Formats: sequence, structure tokens, C-alpha cells
Amino acid sequence: MKLTMASSPHNHNHKNVSKLMLTVAACCIPGIIVQCYFFGFGVIVQLLIALVTASLSEACMLKIRNRPIWPTLSDGSAWLTAVLLAISIPPLAPWWIIVIGTLFAIAMVKQLYGGLGFNLFNPAMAAYVLLLISFPVQMTSWTMPSELIAQPIGLIDTLSLIFLEANTAKQSLISAMVTVDGTTMATPLDTVKTAVSQNLTVTEAMSGKQFDELAGIGWAWVNIAYLVGGIFLLKAKVINWHIPLAMLGSLALCAAIGFIIAPGSQAGSVFHLLSGATMLGAFFIATDPVSASTTNHGRLIYGACIGLLVYLIRSFGGYPDAVAFAVLIMNMTVPLIDHYTQPRTYGHGATK
Repeated sequence: MKLTMASSPHNHNHKNVSKLMLTVAACCIPGIIVQCYFFGFGVIVQLLIALVTASLSEACMLKIRNRPIWPTLSDGSAWLTAVLLAISIPPLAPWWIIVIGTLFAIAMVKQLYGGLGFNLFNPAMAAYVLLLISFPVQMTSWTMPSELIAQPIGLIDTLSLIFLEANTAKQSLISAMVTVDGTTMATPLDTVKTAVSQNLTVTEAMSGKQFDELAGIGWAWVNIAYLVGGIFLLKAKVINWHIPLAMLGSLALCAAIGFIIAPGSQAGSVFHLLSGATMLGAFFIATDPVSASTTNHGRLIYGACIGLLVYLIRSFGGYPDAVAFAVLIMNMTVPLIDHYTQPRTYGHGATK
């Protein structure tokens, strides 16, 4: 038998970086399909723009750094970043939103830190926060689910809104946004947060037709779809169970406690788990192998703290969804977490 010596980390599932990135992207497909069903063609358009921008910006930065272009570009990490950012922004956001975000994620957060394996922060979430803070109107203008709009937005109007912001398309959008009960374009998380700030109860906030028995219409199914994709990632052993389980368990526990203490102003666990980017964050974002904790105990702490931060920001902070902020905050703590959760070496403390 031939013995091959290699340094850690060891890849037990015999997949190279390119195959791993492709697997993660493929597991996003169920969620992307459901997003397209509820929120229209804009999801695909944003994906295409992001992929083109990521490819060009990665190639340019590699050229500037005198690094080989295709071997690095073909590992798929830039494309995966583009996918995660594109499915996180409103489908009808202007084209320059996704271009700026993708360029920042690849050029600034990834390449300026040294490329794959050296970035401190999750590139997609760093870009998302940049866009949210810089362009809050465009980043919070989500379309209503297809079941609630009076007039579907076609492909031509979608392209006009994204690339031209044409008046005819805007009129179509305004007509489409006249929902059956006058609901605005706010997400379910934003709707509940705004209602509670106006001294309404969560039950009153969720009485509109924008909500069903679980959470917001469309959003619950999107989260379930990403949960399915996440389960495939676990079965393929692309990610470990520690971070998703710790994050979701922490978020559910905090929401349950909050609901018991203040049921009028705090939503329950199911609503938090099936709203916003919860499942996408738990399985596809928080588990980033570069910016997440690398020890098993550290992953549990890392995931649990993300869940806690998501709940606190959603409930008491200024933003309705909080996955990006929570992930970036915990990215900064990873070196400390890993330092104190390193497993002891074999024979540690043994007497001579």
C-alpha cells in the first residue's frame, strides 16, 4: 500500500474546491426556484448580472496581482459569492446595486485580503451590509409575493425596471403592488417590526393577507426550500451540523422565551425560523469554511451567538432582518473562539 503524507486540513470527502463550491451552488437551486415562483424573473436577472460581474472583477484583480486567472476563477468561489449576494437582494433592484455589491465582495473583501482562504469576513454578507447602509431605499423595496399582486410583472417590465428604470415599467410595478388588502412592499419581518413600534400587537400585525399560518406568504416556502438544500449539504458532508443546528436552536429558543415573556410584542419561534434569510444564513452563509470557526466546540459557540444576535437585532435593533450583521460580527470573533476551543493534543497533562 502507498502511504501519502499531507498536511492538514484533510479533505475526507475527496472533493476539490471547485466541486465543493459547485455542490453548494447546486443546493441553492430549490430555494432559487421557489424565489422565482413567488418574486418573479428578477431573481434570475440579478443572478446573471452578479455572475458576470464576479467573473470580470475576479479576473481583473488576478491580473493586477499577477496571478493565473483561470485556475483561480474556475474554483467557483467567486461565482458562489455572486449567487449568495444576488439571492439576498430585492429582485427588482437597479442593475448597479448588484454590480457595486459584487465588485466590492470580490475585489475588496476577497482579493485585497489575499484571495480564497485569507478573507476575514464573509464576502457576500460584507457586500450586503455595504449596500443596505448605502442604499436603504433600493435594498428594502421587495416585491410582494405573486399570490398577492393584482397584476403579474412580466419579463419585459422586469428588465425595464432593472436596467432602464423606465416609466412604463414603474407604472406596471405600481399597479402590481396594489394588493388585495393594501399591503406595502415591506417584508413580513419589516411589517411586524413597524407594527409593534406603532403599539400594535404581533397578532394584529400578522392578521393581514401578507401572512399565512406559519409566517409571511412566500417567505415560509423560500426558507423551507433552503432548508431542503441545506439537508442535502449535510448529507453530502460538505458542511458540518454544528453551526446550522446551533444557530437555529439558539434563535428558536430566544424567540420562544421572548414570546413567553411578551407575547404581544414578540413573534414566536416558527415565525423567526421561516422569515427573512434564516435558513439561507444557517446552511449557506454562516457555514462559510473560511470565515467561520474551525473547531467543533467553536462552531457550536459561533452558531449559537449568531442565532442570539439575529433575534436581538430583529427584536430590538434598527433592521428587520439581521443575518448579515450577525455573521459579520461573529466573523470578527472567530480567531478568539478558535484559540480557546482548540482540542488538547494527545497526551496533554500526562505524568512522566
